[in-house]
Amino acid sequence: MTATVPKTLAERIEDLLPQTQCTKCGYPACRPYADAIAAGEASYNQCPPGGAEGVARLAALLGKPDIPLDTTHGVERARPVAVIDENVCIGCTLCMQACPVDAIVGAAKQMHTVIAELCTGCDLCVPPCPVDCIAMVPVTGERTGWDAWSQEAADAARARHDRRVARLERERAEAQARANARQKARETQRAPDLAPAAHDTPPASDDPEAKKRAIIQAALERARKKKEEMAKLGAGPKNTEHVSPAVQAQIDEADARRRRLGLSDGANASHPDESDEP
Repeated sequence: MTATVPKTLAERIEDLLPQTQCTKCGYPACRPYADAIAAGEASYNQCPPGGAEGVARLAALLGKPDIPLDTTHGVERARPVAVIDENVCIGCTLCMQACPVDAIVGAAKQMHTVIAELCTGCDLCVPPCPVDCIAMVPVTGERTGWDAWSQEAADAARARHDRRVARLERERAEAQARANARQKARETQRAPDLAPAAHDTPPASDDPEAKKRAIIQAALERARKKKEEMAKLGAGPKNTEHVSPAVQAQIDEADARRRRLGLSDGANASHPDESDEP
């Protein structure tokens, strides 16, 4: 004998909902709405696709009075089907991402189309379309609410929605796993360079910056000695009193660069306008 686990109140409420997953009730799907009704957080008359008959079904289950549909969430209507104007569609895939039951097929930058037999008429594909190429066309004539729907259609829509939710969750998990793997690989590559031990510190001679400073200092020393030799021969630098602003700016920039590098040419430079008057 197989034991049967009794359904929760939320599960029995969900069984009575049309499973259009339209969010008009104020919840992201039919199951969250059922949970809210069971918890006393939502009223049982907030489902426009179920219409008056849907409210009556829920009232009977809950042992509550049959009340009118709350039209602030929408009105009972004939069931529509989404139709895409394929001449205008740009293949952005936004409608495919919005469809809660995977009733739209297509590919990026390719024409999309709606599988009419799978469409629940939820309207969710209309707002994200950037070119306004989707129309909701009534297909059930005068029949509205549950008269325009069936329990078989509701069960099929529910199954497609559950498969879609599971697929999206699996894709998110796989994407997160790939991101974690990439991050771990980057951290592994950086690890040897983060905190080298004291005995691993390269000697100053192997330090590129130290080499650069030594080369510059040697060049400055050679220039200083050459300037001293030229001065002894009476061939000192010319035009030291009337330096152009452009040349002086270059001199100042060179001096600043030497100071940043901690270098000195052994000479005391002075601006022409700072020289002592005779």
